[in-house]
Amino acid sequence: MNKIKVLIADDQSIIRDGLKLILDMEEDLTVVGAAANGNEALELTEKLKPDVILMDIRMPKCDGVIGTQKISEAYPDIKIIILTTFLEDDYIFEALKYGAKGYLLKDVESDKLAGSIRTVVNGGVLIDPAVAAKIVTGLGGNSKPKKIDDLTQRESEIVKLIAEGNTNKEIAKLLFISEGTVKNHVTNILSKLDLRDRTQIALYAKNHLN
Repeated sequence: MNKIKVLIADDQSIIRDGLKLILDMEEDLTVVGAAANGNEALELTEKLKPDVILMDIRMPKCDGVIGTQKISEAYPDIKIIILTTFLEDDYIFEALKYGAKGYLLKDVESDKLAGSIRTVVNGGVLIDPAVAAKIVTGLGGNSKPKKIDDLTQRESEIVKLIAEGNTNKEIAKLLFISEGTVKNHVTNILSKLDLRDRTQIALYAKNHLN
C-alpha cells in the first residue's frame, strides 16, 4: 500500500513533533518532512514531493498564505490544508484564494485530522461552517448575484455533498450516476453561482444551504 506523504509546516517544534507522532500512527499516512516557514516548505516540497501539506498561517520569514501561493503555483497537484484559529479569517480567505483545499483548527481530534487528509487527497475540500459565513462574501471577485434558486434539484444535491467533503467519485456512487455526469453538474454549478472551484462551492453551501 502506498502511504499518503505528508509535509508539516509550522514554526513551533512542539506542534510539528506532535502532528508527526499522531499521523505516523496511521497505517496509510507518513510524515516525510517538517518545515518552520513557507520558504522551507517550498524547498522540502521540491525534494520530497508530498501529497499533502499541513500549513500553519503565522510563521516568520514566509507565512502560510505566501507559502501556499508559492507551492500551489509550482505544484498545483499537491494538496494544502491550512492550520489556523478562529481569529485568522482574513488569512484563511487569502490562503483559500491561493489554492488551499481547506483548513483545520490546531485542536482538531486526531481521527478527524487523518480523515481530513484522506479527504483532500481524494479530491474533497474541508470547510468548517463556523467561519465559512465570515469569508464567503469575499470570494468570487464579482458583483453578479449568486442565486441558489437557479440550481436544479440535482445540482443542489451535489452542492451539499461537495460541502460535506465528498469527491466526484463518491458523489457519483451516492447518486447512482457516472463520475462524468457529476463533473458536468459541477461545471454548471460553478457557472450559475459565478464561482471558481469546488472549494468556493463548499464555502457558498455552508453559508446558503440549511
